[in-house]
Amino acid sequence: MTGAKQRGGSHGTAAVVAAALALAPGLARAGEAVALDTGTTAWMLTSTALVLLMVPGLAMFYGGLVRTKNVLGTMLHSFMAMAIIGVLWTICGYSMAFGTTVGGVVGWDWDKFMLSGIDAAIMSDHAIPEYVYAMFQGKFAIITPALIAGAFAERVSFRGYCLFIALWSLLIYNPLAHIIWGGGFLYGEAIDFAGGTVIHISAGVAALVCAFYLGARRGYPRMAMHPNNMVLTLVGAGLLWVGWFGFNAGSSVSSGLKTAQALTVTQIAAASGALAWILIEMVIHRKATSLGMVSGILAGLVAITPAAGDVLPTGALLLGAFASLTCYMAILLKARLGYDDTLDVFGIHGMAGIVGALGLTFFLREIPEHGLVIQFWYQLKGVLLSVGYSTVGTLALLVLVDRTIGIRASAEQERVGIDHSMHGEHGYGFLNPN
Repeated sequence: MTGAKQRGGSHGTAAVVAAALALAPGLARAGEAVALDTGTTAWMLTSTALVLLMVPGLAMFYGGLVRTKNVLGTMLHSFMAMAIIGVLWTICGYSMAFGTTVGGVVGWDWDKFMLSGIDAAIMSDHAIPEYVYAMFQGKFAIITPALIAGAFAERVSFRGYCLFIALWSLLIYNPLAHIIWGGGFLYGEAIDFAGGTVIHISAGVAALVCAFYLGARRGYPRMAMHPNNMVLTLVGAGLLWVGWFGFNAGSSVSSGLKTAQALTVTQIAAASGALAWILIEMVIHRKATSLGMVSGILAGLVAITPAAGDVLPTGALLLGAFASLTCYMAILLKARLGYDDTLDVFGIHGMAGIVGALGLTFFLREIPEHGLVIQFWYQLKGVLLSVGYSTVGTLALLVLVDRTIGIRASAEQERVGIDHSMHGEHGYGFLNPN
């Protein structure tokens, strides 16, 4: 990784300190005077807000795509991630992801536990308060399990979902973030500028496992299950697009050239992905759809996420377009295989994440000294790790939650709808059986 998430840390005078910093990038050092960069701090505060904005955007995106009787419950999944993961990240998540490495697999620092030791810390490598970095990274931790919810929308129990995402964040997301970003055994090898491997592939694969484990919605695919509000979905997609500038450009953890490069290719890839999907629909179906537009936007954004700090605009154009084509084909394959990934989380996030993580190798701004073949191997290792660990870990957690408090909604709850059966509410103020 060539982004700031990988390169943190400056040289200490003692060998032990230098080694510790190399293994635990981005740590603030107590007792060392560091000048605060107010410009970078202001941008990182803005980026943190933009990434948080993506979670309500995701709620709207998902909420518009389900049936009327499930809109509130589906949106609540995203908001619950803000609450549950927000608390867990404060308590131990940040320490697990960005603490001093333990065996190259997970981190831990007691001064990061409860954020108790960073109250006045200024990060030496970024010249920003460590609070800002912790909160910025915390938004990534929030949105990742929220993405998974789209795979089992309309048929998951609320309490089962809450327990599942809590465990998934602690046991899958945090170790992956540490391994690739926080000083673990793939740190400095696989390029993942803003989370293609850590976030989108892991969430996409988890979504696929959930879809198979929970089974299809009752009536799928015989019964038509149309979106209740594509207007809501379009607004949500727009918020995701805007928020993604904080997601990618904020991952430079700076306010300079790298920031501008990441922002630029993010815009280009999103536009390329949207246009490619619309053209595919025009050629095959002779009409363009709003669903196709938002799918293409997301495909382009996901594909450029791991590459945003390291590819030129040409690479962004090609990655966005190729991601749309790949995701379109993956969704067609889903229909043939018959599994019910309700909102195509794997088809878009998983597949576009893989396209971006592997494809960036061929569009790098600078060829690494070890060569492209070795870099591709590093990228492949990151993808395989994310796929394998997320698959096994997600399946184990599903079994655990299912056999303790249950995770699948009952037939009656699903028939009535999760809004009324689990929350006693109705999204639009009236009952609608569809």
